[in-house]
Amino acid sequence: MNLETIVFENKTLKIIDQKQLPLRLVYMELKTLQDVLQAIKKLHVRGAPAIGITAAYGFYLHLLQLEKTQALSKTAVMKAAKELAAARPTAVNLSWAVDEMYRVYRHFKSAKQALFENLEKKALAIHRQDKETCRKIGDSGSALIPQQANILTHCNAGALATGGMGTALSVVYRSVESGKKIHVFVDETRPVGQGARLTYWELKEAGVPATLISDNMAGALMKDNKIDAVIVGADRIAGNGDVANKIGTYSLAVLAGYHKIPFYVAAPLSSFDRNLQHGGLIPIETRGAGEILDLWGIPDSAGYRVYNPAFDVTPCTLITNIITEKGLLEKPFKENIDHLFI
Repeated sequence: MNLETIVFENKTLKIIDQKQLPLRLVYMELKTLQDVLQAIKKLHVRGAPAIGITAAYGFYLHLLQLEKTQALSKTAVMKAAKELAAARPTAVNLSWAVDEMYRVYRHFKSAKQALFENLEKKALAIHRQDKETCRKIGDSGSALIPQQANILTHCNAGALATGGMGTALSVVYRSVESGKKIHVFVDETRPVGQGARLTYWELKEAGVPATLISDNMAGALMKDNKIDAVIVGADRIAGNGDVANKIGTYSLAVLAGYHKIPFYVAAPLSSFDRNLQHGGLIPIETRGAGEILDLWGIPDSAGYRVYNPAFDVTPCTLITNIITEKGLLEKPFKENIDHLFI
């Protein structure tokens, strides 16, 4: 998969506007910090690794602008870092990338030329590292997939969500490249439809056979022995292996467990948050009512009470393996996660 979701050339940042997909493939330029913040908050760019990369470039460009306007100060830089990290609270890759960039600022803040050279190098390195990480995740996960398989996925964890070929979908792509016969059932992923709008489009572009289903069809497919494995991404993984991912993931894990189907989570090490002992401590983003009401043409004036969490938490007990760039994590997850970071 050669799709470039994020392009940075000649100090210009462009992203695929994912709100235009699948009808139009359009790149939008992000010139200011506010452009980056709005792109992240309004889902023009989404996916934990992708928003981290976008924030890293945005941080660098913002500091360049502060320098040009003679407004570069510790206070202004800290403010920008906090705003970026808070743009979407569940995905830990975002705060991780911002922290990486802020560390460069602290180290080189007294030497302007070195500061901007190293900020750019760090942002490029975060992007480059994610490309390599995606490939390694795909290689690790493809070993789990039989020669012929029907895979169910939820939300979008492909090239559109990362700087490379994806996390969950990288397993699919690398399996296909190795000659395996793979078919993917794509959950539409309500209410925003990341599966219907993004994952199906991406798989079609890559020539991977896929079938779109509504979210509530998954259980019936499992019952009819039409699913061989479930593979999803992750926005944050707690220290014990509990996983926060797009709302609806927990339901799939329960169904997979009941039907004795492997449930895999594919994620980079930057998605792990060992500061949180368990998934109950992961902050869950709640989004506006319009994301649900607009789907049915219901106006806000109708007075509907709406609950719209963007993510849910899947307990580690329901997860078969966590697929990382360093290989497969097996149970007990806590001990093996700790070993990853030694």
